[in-house]
Amino acid sequence: MKRRVVITGLGAVTPIGNTASSFWNNAKNGLCGIDYIKSFDIKDSKVKIAAELKEFDPLNFFDRKQANRLDRFSQLGMVASREAFHDAGLDKAAIDRNRFGISIGSGVGGIITTVEETMNLLNGGMNMVSPLLLPKCLPNTLTGNISIAFNAKGISNTIITACASGTNSIGEAFRAIQYGYADVMIAGASEACITPLMVAGFTNLNALSLKNNPQRASIPFDKERDGFVIGEGAGMLILEELEHALKRDSKIYGEVVGYGFTSDAYHLITPDPKCEGEIRAMKLALEDAVVTSEDISYINAHGTSTPYNDKLETEAIKAVFEDHAYNIPISSTKSMIGHLLGAAGAVEAITCLKALEENYIHGTIGYKIKDDECDLDYVINKGRNVDLRYILSNSFGFGGHNATIVFKKWGNKSD
Repeated sequence: MKRRVVITGLGAVTPIGNTASSFWNNAKNGLCGIDYIKSFDIKDSKVKIAAELKEFDPLNFFDRKQANRLDRFSQLGMVASREAFHDAGLDKAAIDRNRFGISIGSGVGGIITTVEETMNLLNGGMNMVSPLLLPKCLPNTLTGNISIAFNAKGISNTIITACASGTNSIGEAFRAIQYGYADVMIAGASEACITPLMVAGFTNLNALSLKNNPQRASIPFDKERDGFVIGEGAGMLILEELEHALKRDSKIYGEVVGYGFTSDAYHLITPDPKCEGEIRAMKLALEDAVVTSEDISYINAHGTSTPYNDKLETEAIKAVFEDHAYNIPISSTKSMIGHLLGAAGAVEAITCLKALEENYIHGTIGYKIKDDECDLDYVINKGRNVDLRYILSNSFGFGGHNATIVFKKWGNKSD
């Protein structure tokens, strides 16, 4: 018999808030976290805006030695993990550390360190490369650091599925608990790659918005959308087996009930124009959750603001939900925080859980001009109060990775 899995802790570091609560409150108010890039000289860059963190100083969380041993993506992930761990009350709980696991995602890992040490190699030779290169840049170093910090000796998994990484990390943690391999899991993702290299790469791939207008660059489903805005941040959740959480008298934010994961097997960058992988991921998640399409109260869309993604995601939603698609409110968190790449799905999961808790869904900000090919209810510009029961969240990544997860409002043990 499958075990039930609930969420008991949340942690976030985002462009609109450096805690889960501040992030959610600012999302409800439709705050835009996009601005002109401050972390490097943008004089020669076609793209001059991004969703950078505001007022994040690693020395507020680590001593100087610790900070220097962590790439920025690990710093963000560690901070979000600490918040989630304490929010769940695990710092005061007696748990079996052998059944306490980690499932962490990232798209590119420690790219800042990789670039810095590459420059040291080119400018100073091989002896100038830091011995900390590998302990800082490998994507699994965050997983290892979290495991060490919290003495988590169970499953230790690093997910790298591009922009689906965050949702996959939660889904795999869900399955690990559901099938009895763990009782508690830290799951989520972190990304910090607002660097000249990554911005240039995405720009030359024609993936980023060229508007350079913070208020009109990340505009999912708007007819004038022309690309995504790169962001940085981390989202972490504590997933826990239901009885384990109840014995601790834990606060429960919601329940994970369904997970679907597919591949387009079509193209590394371009999504399948038939949306078959996206459709199957959503259908598998609904089937896993044992719910019908009519049960879904809200969809947190992948909604990147690229011309192809938003059109195809709309078509996929209509294929899965048919006429009911027009009755489901849909919004994109990326309209406020840009695209956090591998961390996107994890941060968006937090908006889903807070939405279930408060019966409130945030708006898709910056929207002005209707696209006839995107004709669903995108909760334009202002959030709304809605009676929520089940929420579906989508994440689609380069490589054709499609991940969908379904969350259920927490009621009671027998619900």
